[in-house]
Amino acid sequence: MRKQAMIVGLVEYREGDGPIITIRKGACEVEQGAQDATLSWEDADTHGAAAMPLSDFQRYLSSAAIRWVGEEAAAAPAALRASA
Repeated sequence: MRKQAMIVGLVEYREGDGPIITIRKGACEVEQGAQDATLSWEDADTHGAAAMPLSDFQRYLSSAAIRWVGEEAAAAPAALRASA
């Protein structure tokens, strides 16, 4: 299930052994899997996506660098902790 979120702080990911890449601030969609969370976003003509371990995603939620949008704001962090 995809959920809407906002990136409001420093959120980074790494593709394989490549450099650390910063995800721009703004709206994104989050899809949580068994072991990771995939964030996707759009900037005009550009589309981006990044997968990160759930532990990293939870850290970004806890630090408020990523915030849920709408009613998921209260329920999603508890659901995420239960699946970790």
